[in-house]
Amino acid sequence: MTQPILKATNLVKRYGRVTALDHCDFELYPGEILAVIGDNGAGKSTLIKALSGAVTPDEGTIELEGKKVSFGTPLEARDAGIETVYQTLALSPALSIVDNMFVGREIRKKGFMGSALKMLDYPAMEEFAREKLSELGLMTIQNINQAVETLSGGQRQGVAVARAAAFGSKVIILDEPTAALGVKESRKVLELIQDVKSRGIPIILISHNMPHVFELADRIHVHRLGKRLCVIDPKTHSMSDAVALMTGAKEPEAA
Repeated sequence: MTQPILKATNLVKRYGRVTALDHCDFELYPGEILAVIGDNGAGKSTLIKALSGAVTPDEGTIELEGKKVSFGTPLEARDAGIETVYQTLALSPALSIVDNMFVGREIRKKGFMGSALKMLDYPAMEEFAREKLSELGLMTIQNINQAVETLSGGQRQGVAVARAAAFGSKVIILDEPTAALGVKESRKVLELIQDVKSRGIPIILISHNMPHVFELADRIHVHRLGKRLCVIDPKTHSMSDAVALMTGAKEPEAA
């Protein structure tokens, strides 16, 4: 854990007179789950959008695997190996599970049929989707050609996580993955996150759910007033400590 896989230094983002990011630093190390917590309006979403290419910082640098990067769009971040599962899931309800897995990166048939006629290789996409869902224990979904709108909330979240795990070769960002789920479905999603981690992919987890944060995270990034206040170890700090730090009731210990 010497070299961060994703690092941000001195990020600044202003919206008029509002400073959403105020010289913010960030590090994600290989193979870890890093939780990002903070009160509403602390700047967590802006930080994640900057890392995933959804917004461009006014100042500061972002490095991926030690190399400076600048993402103009989320597609550029995705091409670099950073996948984001947004709180809204960004799934198309009327499309099938397979179509949602491959939207924007469909597999074309080989040869003339694919290159000239742009025909898609549905059997290859179905096989790949089934394989990735099976890897994450999601084959309770029997028909991968069914529309996403027919799935439960937990299953939809599972499809979004599976898509990120399938294509996120370097980093996966999960924004409030259990926010709208019940207890049973939340448990399934937490297991999915652990499965993804076991495959060696580092995860950034944004969540307000402290029990989930303390169950999953290796480190916790506390975000306050547009910047990183501190990073704490869930093994040596309590949930009360975390809440007190992020609300300003407690100051971080001197390094």
